[in-house]
Amino acid sequence: MKSKAMALLLVLLLVPSAWALTLDEARQQGRVGETLSGYVAARQQDDETLALVKRINDGRMQQYKRVAQQNNLSTSEVARIAGEKLVSRAGSGEYVRGINGQWLRK
Repeated sequence: MKSKAMALLLVLLLVPSAWALTLDEARQQGRVGETLSGYVAARQQDDETLALVKRINDGRMQQYKRVAQQNNLSTSEVARIAGEKLVSRAGSGEYVRGINGQWLRK
């Protein structure tokens, strides 16, 4: 059951939605990057980027909570699992934050 819920979580994270293009643009421009925590982080500190990061992370947190409740896991466990997958799936030229806290361009 846990694998089904995790698959659903990943589909929800990767399915285009109203903000996906904006997130994709921010990724391509190097304004944001994926982290192992499961949340996107701002690389640039302008208001537009920070608002996008907040919106994306709020949505992710809600999804992580739902999956965690369905699978008897903590929200942080679900976020960590999703973070590992999102970092590994980041596209060429996109930024990810490594375990050492440094940004790496894939």
